[in-house]
Amino acid sequence: MGPLIDRVILASRYLLVVFLLGLAAALGIYALKFLGKLVTYAGKAFQGGSDTEMLLGLLYLVDSVLVASLVTMVIIASYDSLVSPLDANVEGQRKLWVKKLNPGNLKLKLSLAIVGVSSIHLLQLFLKLEDYSDRDLTWAMAIHGLFVACALVLGILDRLEAKSKGAAAKADDTRGNYT
Repeated sequence: MGPLIDRVILASRYLLVVFLLGLAAALGIYALKFLGKLVTYAGKAFQGGSDTEMLLGLLYLVDSVLVASLVTMVIIASYDSLVSPLDANVEGQRKLWVKKLNPGNLKLKLSLAIVGVSSIHLLQLFLKLEDYSDRDLTWAMAIHGLFVACALVLGILDRLEAKSKGAAAKADDTRGNYT
């Protein structure tokens, strides 16, 4: 019974493919929405939109790119690490960058992308201060500060983990020399 349960539990990771393909489909829909915003942005540019409108539109486009990058990182790293390693022969040299998305590195990249999205949202609020109450702005800054603090903590933890792994590897090398 034990080996059967082991096989079923290990096979269950393939259920993640449904979720990852769903994210890929959602990313495709988001890309279509992005193209619509790009067309709108171009129309405003050629109709003489104000500098503030142009900056807000550009920030929206940058924000969309960050969100799409975030989703792409999750899809690729999750598939590669949890479902099935990507075949290096299929993509050739392109797979090399996937190796850089280890779980610690991925968490840090995701948190930095979230901070980037939050920063752009906050900047958009600041450019239209008259549309928001002091309470709205305070909450937006507090939430952004929380994102920044979390990213810093993740970065510090990642660095500490790397140092401890380095120290452990060095200790193993030292022990190996005496045996």
